Amino acid sequence: MKSSFIMIYDDNGDGSSRKAQMPYIPRILSPRGLLNEKSHFLLGPRQTGKTSLVLSDLGGIRFYDLLDTGVYLSLSRNPGRLSDELQPHDRFVVIDEIQRLPDLLHEVQRLIEKSHIRFLLTGSNARKLRRGGVNLLGGRARVKYLHPFVRSELGTSFDLHRALSSGLLPSIYFSTNPTADLEAYAGTYLQQEVVAEGSARNIPAFSRFLRVAALCNGTVVNFTNVANDAQVPRTTVYEYFEVLKDTLIIHELPAWQRSTKRKPLVSSKFYFFDIGVAGFLQGRRFAPGTAEYGEAFETFIAHELRAYRDYSTGEALSFWRSSSGFEVDFILGDHTAVEVKAKETVGPQDLRTLNALSQEKKLKRYICVSLEARKRTTGVVQIMPYGEFLDALWAGELS
Repeated sequence: MKSSFIMIYDDNGDGSSRKAQMPYIPRILSPRGLLNEKSHFLLGPRQTGKTSLVLSDLGGIRFYDLLDTGVYLSLSRNPGRLSDELQPHDRFVVIDEIQRLPDLLHEVQRLIEKSHIRFLLTGSNARKLRRGGVNLLGGRARVKYLHPFVRSELGTSFDLHRALSSGLLPSIYFSTNPTADLEAYAGTYLQQEVVAEGSARNIPAFSRFLRVAALCNGTVVNFTNVANDAQVPRTTVYEYFEVLKDTLIIHELPAWQRSTKRKPLVSSKFYFFDIGVAGFLQGRRFAPGTAEYGEAFETFIAHELRAYRDYSTGEALSFWRSSSGFEVDFILGDHTAVEVKAKETVGPQDLRTLNALSQEKKLKRYICVSLEARKRTTGVVQIMPYGEFLDALWAGELS
């Protein structure tokens, strides 16, 4: 990995910018590569590094930052100014934080159709974009998601304990005070901006809900219990979950329903986009050997699988649970079952759910991702150290 440093500028979610020094970390996703194909929305939660990635990969391209008050006001008053300012050589244009001015998408659509200009439109809130009435440009632009760091991006800078404790948001992973930065992220952004953007005005109620929702990370949510614990109506809980999905804070993992020998459940699970944020909201520290550590490790693997899907194959990601109580953490596509165990020694009892699923004879491989030191096979199950599993995943060997 390169040892040089760059200054990164990323928004705090309150219209200001934070400046931090961090090692230069090449990302898997290439904005230039996206624009060489078609216009794109590049979506991701705050501080995943969208602005920094665009500035490093697309230097010299016309760039509009809608967090800049002057830029925002000029384009909000006269969206046609976008067309007036473009020069003949401007074939690519970046508009950063497009959700702040969704009406501008009408002008963007016109320029895509009339002038064949390709746009990269970054944002963190799909709800605000939909309210713009353009429905994400009606298919004229694809959608890509930027996630926090994955292990392969960090290379030798990756540390599992740090990842599980602080999360993988770029500005927080390299922070000298990750706890303070996570507190600022949860307070300034999640409890204020998400509330404002989601039309949920009761900040104390939303804050209570956030902690309860974080405690439900990686589970099938019982909405009635969440409503009782958060002291809000059940209908409000549904709305709050939609807010978190629209702002990309949580991701829904649907149930895999192709099993026939055992009746599958159909309810989804939900995972927070970053284990550091989830852990801070839970008020937990993840000590090795505890159930909480296992949940954090599972969320980390979920993050890697989700990023791999979004950056590479686009294939489905789901989980399997039978009505009789068997559960496998992840199903990748319709070919690979993945069970996660944060153990240095995996026993037969840890493999019973994979063995139960293998009786369906519908998948190609069954993998237990673990903390064991070496790969081994028992029956139909491969037990893999998490590093070897992630290397094989990103190399495309599990497709």
